[in-house]
Parts: sequence; C-alpha cells; structure tokens
Amino acid sequence: MPAQIISGKTISAQVRGRLKEEVEGMRMTHPNFKPGLVVLQVGDREDSNLYISMKLKAAAEIGISAVHVKLPRTATENEVMHRVMEVNEDSKIHGLIVQLPLDSVHTINTERIINSVAPEKDVDGLTSINAGKLARGDLGDCFIPCTPNGCMELIKQTGVSLAGKRAVVIGRSKIVGAPMHDLLLWNHATVLTCHSKTADLASEVGKADILVTGIGKPEMVRGEWLKDGAIVIDCGINTIADSSRPSGKRIVGDVHYDSAKDKAAFITPVPGGVGPMTVAMLMQNTVLSAKHFLQAQEPGKWNINYTKLNLQRPVPSDVTISRSCVPKPIECLAKEVGLFSDEVELYGRTKAKVQLKTIDRLQAQPDGKYVVVTGITPTPLGEGKSTTTIGLVQALGAHLKLNAFACVRQPSQGPTFGIKGGAAGGGYSQVIPMEEFNLHLTGDIHAITAANNLVAAAIDARMFHEATQSDKALFNRLVPLTEGQRKFSPVQISRLEKLGIKKTDPSMLTEEEITRFVRLDIDPESITWQRVLDTNDRFLRKITIGQSPTEKGFTRTAQFDITVASEIMAVLALTTSLADMKERLAKMVVATSRSGQPVTTEDLGVCGALTVLMRDAIKPNLMQTLEGNPVFVHAGPFANIAHGNSSILADKIALKLVGPQGFVVTEAGFGADIGMEKFFNIKCRNSGLKPHVVVLVATVRALKMHGGGPTVTAGTPLAKEYIEENLVLLEAGCSNMRKQVENAQLFGVPVVVAVNAFKTDTKAELDLICKLAKEAGAFDAVHCSHWADGGAGAADLARAVQKAADLPNSFKFLYDVEFNTGHNNVAPLCSSKHHDKKGTSRLI
Repeated sequence: MPAQIISGKTISAQVRGRLKEEVEGMRMTHPNFKPGLVVLQVGDREDSNLYISMKLKAAAEIGISAVHVKLPRTATENEVMHRVMEVNEDSKIHGLIVQLPLDSVHTINTERIINSVAPEKDVDGLTSINAGKLARGDLGDCFIPCTPNGCMELIKQTGVSLAGKRAVVIGRSKIVGAPMHDLLLWNHATVLTCHSKTADLASEVGKADILVTGIGKPEMVRGEWLKDGAIVIDCGINTIADSSRPSGKRIVGDVHYDSAKDKAAFITPVPGGVGPMTVAMLMQNTVLSAKHFLQAQEPGKWNINYTKLNLQRPVPSDVTISRSCVPKPIECLAKEVGLFSDEVELYGRTKAKVQLKTIDRLQAQPDGKYVVVTGITPTPLGEGKSTTTIGLVQALGAHLKLNAFACVRQPSQGPTFGIKGGAAGGGYSQVIPMEEFNLHLTGDIHAITAANNLVAAAIDARMFHEATQSDKALFNRLVPLTEGQRKFSPVQISRLEKLGIKKTDPSMLTEEEITRFVRLDIDPESITWQRVLDTNDRFLRKITIGQSPTEKGFTRTAQFDITVASEIMAVLALTTSLADMKERLAKMVVATSRSGQPVTTEDLGVCGALTVLMRDAIKPNLMQTLEGNPVFVHAGPFANIAHGNSSILADKIALKLVGPQGFVVTEAGFGADIGMEKFFNIKCRNSGLKPHVVVLVATVRALKMHGGGPTVTAGTPLAKEYIEENLVLLEAGCSNMRKQVENAQLFGVPVVVAVNAFKTDTKAELDLICKLAKEAGAFDAVHCSHWADGGAGAADLARAVQKAADLPNSFKFLYDVEFNTGHNNVAPLCSSKHHDKKGTSRLI
C-alpha cells in the first residue's frame, strides 16, 4: 500500500495560523508590542536570498516585525560581530538568525559568530548554550533547532508513538543530525546516528521504525533499504539533472522517493515536506521568545537581590558606612528592576542614565503607589527627610518585599561643602557611593551651568551689538549669506510671527520690520537672568562686567547665583519630554524691552542650543541604597526659590517600573508649608500624578525648638532642653506638627507621621508625638530608627504607609492656575517663578 504523504505545507499553514492568533492576543494585552526578528546575511547568495524571502513572508503573515540586515561580501568578522551585538542589545528584537553560510571574501569563524548571539534570542537554536541544554534534555529551557523541531511536528502528525521505537538518523550536522538525535532520544525513542563511517548503512536503515535523513546526497537511500511501514522524514535538498524541466534540473531529497513510497507507511515529499516546517518552527521560536520577554517584563515583576547590612555600634560616620558597602554593578540593578540594556547608559560601575524611551515602552503599564516625604518646619537641627526617604524605601523593599523606588534631588555643591553637607541620607539609610552622589554625579549641574551662562553671554552680546551696529549690519549678522542666499532659521520665523510679521523671505522685509526684528532693545535695569556657579563664592554676589577695552565701556553691575537657582534647573525638574523641555526653555523670560515687552531665550535665538546642552541632563540618574534598592537622582531645584522637588520624568519612569503594588517614594524640599505645597500645586499639576500618602517627618529636638526652646547654632553643644526629657516644651512645639498635618489634609491625602528618633529621645517623648499626631488627624504615627538600623528601623513606618496607600484618596489642588493676576503681558510661565521689571523673582 503506498505511503501516506506528510504535507509540510498543510501542517505549517496550521502552525502559522495558530501563531498569528497568539500574536494578535499579545497585541490585545500589550498594544505597543510586536515580536521582532532580524535575519542577518553576509553576501548575496541566491539560495540564501530565497530562504530569507520565505522567512520574511511568513513573518509578515503572522504579524512579526522582521528586518533583513544585509552586509556586503567585504564584511569582516568584527563587523559581523558588531551587528550581532547591536541586535543583542535591542529590546525590540526577540529573535536573531545568522543566515548560513556566511558569504564573505574574508575568513570568518562561523562558530564564534553563532555563539555571540544572545541565547534568549537564538531562535535557530544553534548556540552552544541551547545545544547543550537540548543534549541534557532541558527541552523546556532552550530553543530547539528549527529543522529537527519541524521533523518532530511531522512525526507527531502520523499519530505513531515514539516511545520504544527504533529511530535512525543519517547525518550528524549541528543543524540537523545531532539535535535530531537528542530530540528523538528525549522523546523516548532508541536512536542510532549513522554517518560516513557507518558500516553497512543499508542494514541499519532496515531496522528503523523512524528514519530521518540530512546528508545532502541525492536519492542515496533506496526504497529496498527501508523497513516495511517505516516513517520517513527526508530533510535533504539536492538538485539533479532533468531535461524535462525548463531549468534543466529538479529538486530531490536524500531518499529515492518513488521506490520508498511503496515500502514506507508515511513519507515527506521534497520539496513541500520539511522545508515549510523549518520556516514555521522559526516563527514559532520567535513568538515563544517574545512570550518569554513579556513574561519577564510583567508590570512590577522584579528579581532583585537585596544587600544585607552589617550594622556597627556605635554608628560610624556616613562616609565610613558608604565605603564599607560594595554596591551592586549598576547594570545588574537595572536588569533587576526591569530596565533593558539599551535603555541604560552606564557612567562607570555605580551610576547610569536611563533613556526617556523607557516611558514609551511602559506606557500601557499601570502606575505604582506615589508617596511624598516632607517635614515639619525646618530647623538648624535637621529633621532627616532624606534619611527617612531612603530608610522607608529600604524597609518597603528589603524587609516587606515590595517593589520600592526612591526619587530624590541631586545636591548642589554649595550646601555640600557648606554647613548643611550632602543629601545622600545618613547612617544606614543612604544612597551610595555618597561621594559620587554628592559631587559631580553624571554632570547634570555642570550642563545647567553651561546652558545658563550661555543665555547670560547672549544677553550681553546682543545688547553690545545692538548698541554698536546699524540695523543693516545686525540683520546681516543674524541672517548671513549662505551660498548667495539669506534664509531665516525656524527660531527666527517664530520671532517674526511673534512680532506679527508673516513673511519667510528675508528680502521681503521692510526697513521698519528689519528694525523690529533685529532689535530686542533690552532695558539693562530689567535683566533678571544672572550668571551661575555651583559653589558658594560670596565675592561673586555683586560684580561689574564688561571692563575689557573690547567692550567699549559697556559695563554694568551683575551677579552670580548658585547653579541650582537657575530657572533651567526648575525647567529640568518639571519637564515631561525633550520637546516639552525645548518649549519651556524657549519661553523663559530674561528681561524686558524698553517698551515693556518680555524678552525670552527664543527671542535671543539660543533655545535650540540650550536643548542640545541639556540633552543628556534630561535623563534620570540611577543609583542604589545601602540595601540595594533602586534610586533615581535627578534635578535639584531649591524650595525657597523654585518648587524644590526632583524630576517628573524620574517619578514617571519609577512608577511604571514598580508596578501597581509597588511604591515610589520622593522627597519635597524644606517643610510641608513650602516643599510639599509646591509638590502638590506645581509638580503634580504639571505631571498629572496623584499622590497616595504624605509622610511627615518630625523629631523631638526640632519640636522642642518650635515650642520655644533655646536658640540652636550649628556646631555648638545642645542645651539640656534638647537632650533631657521635657514633655511640656515638646507638647508646645507639636502645634507646628499639627498645622503641617492639617496642611496635608487640605489636599485630601492621608498623612503618616514618621518620628525620626535620636538616642537622647525618651519613650515618653516619642509616644507623646505619636499621640498628638493622631489626634491632629494623621492616619498613623510611628517611631523610626532607620539611621541606626537601616530599613529594619523603618519597617513599622513602611507597614503604616502601605495601609494608608489603600485608603480612599480625594486629592485636589488648592488654587486655579487660570486665576487672572493681571499680568497679561508676561510670557507663559515655564517654572515655579517669574520675574517682574525690577528683576526680582516672585514665587507663584
């Protein structure tokens, strides 16, 4: 009875249909996701081109985004390796095929290239790692080579059980024979591999219940060799002469089909048998890889290792503690919290920048819980907001096993080298390495310094040129001849539109329009933009500029501010994208004209240059706590002159990464009456984010000072009132805490009071604060010892925050930004302040 033909075309069509449904299912739950495949080819072999076109067609049918990367025959091994590494790092690609053979004029180590493919993207299943797992029987933890996998699918279609059957594989190639042997073996067949050295091949074939050939010799296996009723899977693709065909040749397999079909029970045709299944299995592996990728990137699915603290008594200095702990490599932390390698830019081993494209990738994922840490009205003693922020995150993560991310400001070098010191936290609750945190970090503050001073230089240069040149000379400078033509830049077009001049051809402007265009006519007394330096240098507070003979007597009094006082810092913290930052930078008002019109950086023509200088600073900086929790350190505006909060971008990325059950803890500068109010009314208004909990930090010593205690001077011994129990003084000072709790409640957010305990505090004092805090309306009030004990000392606080975050939230703003202040001539605000004509900064 003739053999039943096993059609690879039919079965592969069924597989592709199933895969298409699976891809559509992925898109339903992940709208921005699509499985990605790259086929890397070297040279231009005709047969390779044919195979690749088949793969690309199948991918398009299923819904896989397939890209053909074609390198010339002149490509070297290093060039091929570089392309492989690029694909390995691309999070949008889930499968990589290196099309063999590599058709290069240079010698290329194929094995080296194949093994450079990331095992999780090796959908051909050819790397040593995947081959090793297959050989060991780890079929569920590897990619199976496509041709053997297709052969198995064809065998399964016969309905014949493999268990106990005798299988013969002819050929021992790494692509077909060797993996086919392993696959049959682990499916319980008794397997013999035959090859060129096998004696009496016909006899061995005659014993086979299942025969798989992959030797590349046309029609070598004859029908009379076969066992009656055998299953024959022919992987051979060979050509023989055939004068009846227009091409003069035809494709045949390794088995003589006409004679074999009368002895076998099942047989695959050539072509139309194994070939289509190879392509189908390639698509199946790509979809499987995409599934693994999605599973690994489930919202909030972290695989994080926390660092165990070695607590010392007495508690050493902050720098000693920081240096005693070896941080995890930052790329490892990034991977632990769900960041892709191509989203992270390393700055050494302990810090990195995270690209903004991360937000786009995570856009569909739900946010975590949003917690802001603030404090009672600050005193010279310090309340420990930063330390509490880090301690709380350590407690949530390392001790409660919840995903937790800290988002804090980058400190200015001014306070760092002054009395205040650094801002990395303290004791066993700090960001490490503290030296890198407190100093240059990744250069964001330096970028702001450069951008700010570029604006300052542009103001004075513009005033100088307007005072010393004619309108025509100014126009020729601003719109220079390029290849015999003058052309307005986009920013100049914007200025013309602002002036009501609807012309784009420089030659069409009238003399009056040229005058209006070239002259900003800045009133020197109205300049609000100062130069900056990130150092406390009192002798630069008032200076005279322009004393060089080249400035022709155009001097004026100016000043240096500290860099973090720059409006560019406020813009960085409030921006939501690169385009948004450019727009905000363009709208910054630097002065007014003598006619009273606001002058912006866009009028000066420097907004594009500012954006270029800030293009890296906009990316949040990733660091870690002592216990290995992730921390974003980004932006550092002061709260007394700006909004005093870290960046919106850092918060948004962190909220996506922690997942719906995770926590992002950020800190607002100064007390609740400044930093927290600005966090709500300015930062949250700009971000659209709604906080779940306010953590209000208080200390016994600070509350005693608010209660009328003796004056405290930094660096001098404390009065006995602060180191001995005094409940009367403490209760009087708790009125400050009570008011701050009320302030937070006005916004509709539950409050948890964190009592940051010191060794001189008594239990009665700590209990009194907690009692009065709850009476004032706080959801809870908890003693904390995170400075001395790390996250374990804030575990009770973490539990209280977790419970408070589940409460109903009625967050609201306290004022309407559409309220008409009467200053209609002021350009739209781009930060938390704007300037009047006298050059004073007025907080909104």
